Amino acid sequence: MTRALRELVGQLLHYIIVGLSSFHKHFPFLQARSPVLVAAIFISGIGGTFQYGFHISVLNSPSLFIKELVNSTCQQRYGRSLEPWELSLIWSFIVSMYCMGGLAGTLYAGHLAGAYGRKTTLLLNNVVAICGAVLMLLSKTALSFEMIMVARVLYGINAGVSLTVHTMYILECAPKRLRGMVGVSVATFVSMGKFFGQLLGISEVLGTEEHWVWLLAFSGAVGLLQLLTLPFLPESPRYLLLEKADKHGCETALCRLWGAKKDPGPEMEEMLAEHASLKGVKIHGLMDLFLDHNVRWQLLTVLVTFVTLQLCGINAVYLYSFDVFQAAGIAKENLRYAALGTGLCEVSTSIACVLIIESTGKRVLLFRGYLCMAASLALLTLTLYLQDFVSWMPYCSMVLIFTYIFFFSSGPAGVTAPLPGEIFTQSYKPPAFMVACILNWVGLFLVGMLFPLIVEHLDYFCFLIFFVFCFFSGVFVWFHVPETKNKTVLEITEDFKRMHQKRRHSLQSKLSSIHINNIQTTICTKL
Repeated sequence: MTRALRELVGQLLHYIIVGLSSFHKHFPFLQARSPVLVAAIFISGIGGTFQYGFHISVLNSPSLFIKELVNSTCQQRYGRSLEPWELSLIWSFIVSMYCMGGLAGTLYAGHLAGAYGRKTTLLLNNVVAICGAVLMLLSKTALSFEMIMVARVLYGINAGVSLTVHTMYILECAPKRLRGMVGVSVATFVSMGKFFGQLLGISEVLGTEEHWVWLLAFSGAVGLLQLLTLPFLPESPRYLLLEKADKHGCETALCRLWGAKKDPGPEMEEMLAEHASLKGVKIHGLMDLFLDHNVRWQLLTVLVTFVTLQLCGINAVYLYSFDVFQAAGIAKENLRYAALGTGLCEVSTSIACVLIIESTGKRVLLFRGYLCMAASLALLTLTLYLQDFVSWMPYCSMVLIFTYIFFFSSGPAGVTAPLPGEIFTQSYKPPAFMVACILNWVGLFLVGMLFPLIVEHLDYFCFLIFFVFCFFSGVFVWFHVPETKNKTVLEITEDFKRMHQKRRHSLQSKLSSIHINNIQTTICTKL
């Protein structure tokens, strides 16, 4: 193990210790009174959105070894090596199969979570990940890149289901006052997944020709861990009460999750109030969500935030970080450790976001994050342009890269994922999460396919496109999204109505005033 790797691991352990001590300092009741809730956060997260983040970054390291396997397979079967364009086409299929599987998993996740429950769906989902891991392990021995493709589809299905159901489960397990903090943990596990994909992929760990199949099969071990531990956790209390009408089961689950000393009565009454307001209302489908004017602004909020999550430029920033670090004097062989530094920055900031979200508020984190990201992208474009003329400019670019990652992971990355579960009532949650995750997977697929072409033609000026998305989203959140901190779904729904009715009444009064002034002017002119 090299010195750089030892320093990196030491720094990671330091952040983890600091993070845990901060949790104990700021939220001692989590360990003293709610150990089951803490266990639910970690167990659901490690087999949930961690898997999604892990597979976004894990293919970077073994890409050369996989391409060699593809070439060897074709040589053995057909007696010829592939042309570069043929190899690139097969590699594109291997990469994009993950998004296709994710989209398929998303489309069925809401139905499965409603029919079988959140916990059971997550349990069965782990079997899919384990099957994918087995195929990955056998692919090299069988000399079959098709097995890698099938495994990537299975991993995608697993990630698509877990991205939706993990978020629903953990938000429905959390008390109202902690819902924001617990919701951010969804994005924290995505960041941790990305970081572990980078860390395990370096040559000192599993990023070698001998061990790359074990790297790609790591998700199977993670799935097995959740499969063995999740049965000890209760089912979602909101699912038991609102969809199964099991009041006793809900009360038992709440007592286990929140501790026996906390009275679950008040929050159960709020759930029952929501249930009464939705009495006789069926679980809505996708078309109902788009046709109902009462949830129009909630739907627009999901559309804007999830589209921007993929088109905010985070992939471009990570891509250009290599060039910036190299221009700043970092040796080529050490660039992978610098890249791990960006991943570590995202993880540590996401953990810090958990500690501040309840005091700061989600609306503030969203619009401040978007606007600061937009400013960082504009300045980064300028510094990249000037780095050929000014010797110290790469250091400014480096600072801006870390600044951008800081505002991304402390704002949109942490707040966006749980947003559908907070602003929609129970009857609209499944289609809302479906829309959110479809946007996420389609955006990920399009970015993967089109981003290289955009960079090839625009170079670093591509950041100006991402600047527009970030700036527009920040303005949208400021004018059209209310604060959700410490509020029930019904209160948030009323805030959406009040905010836009007030704006509509204000506009109508201005138009009426203009109309009256015009009439008076006309009368005076006639006189």
